[in-house]
Amino acid sequence: MKLPERKSPRLRGYDYSLPGAYFVTICTQNREHIFEIENVGNDLCVVPPEQNRIIHKWLKETENKFNNIKIDKYVIMPNHIHIIVVIKERHTGRSLHDVMRWFETMVTNEYIRKVKIGLLKPFKKRLFQQSFHDHIIRGEKDYHKIWEYIDTNPLKWELDCFYNNKRS
Repeated sequence: MKLPERKSPRLRGYDYSLPGAYFVTICTQNREHIFEIENVGNDLCVVPPEQNRIIHKWLKETENKFNNIKIDKYVIMPNHIHIIVVIKERHTGRSLHDVMRWFETMVTNEYIRKVKIGLLKPFKKRLFQQSFHDHIIRGEKDYHKIWEYIDTNPLKWELDCFYNNKRS
């Protein structure tokens, strides 16, 4: 039996290497809770858990590897990460897809190394879902709306958990 072709989540015909801002969401495989909630805006006041440190490290390294990329803001949630990625200038062969795939690969490789030495819990088959969600940020109003969404996402998560547990 022939499996259906997987539809691309990317906007057909759009060049994702063009300068601009992109709102990216990367989810863990099967929405497994792997990370700890951590809203990152300014300086970190506390030492993040080991699995979150991997995310911080490789987002910073992403900016170093792809010098035309800026990670403007991000939030780490238990089963996903929201990131505002800014492509400052066009660089042939360096699209948003290339950047995000490299980031996911580096995080996964380091996570596996830490599982092998007993620092982190194992995950099933894959750390992240096969694809990521993106939104092309269209203007300043859209940008500020997404910035606020990232800021308030941890609070919404906590409230959802609180109310869902109260009903049980």
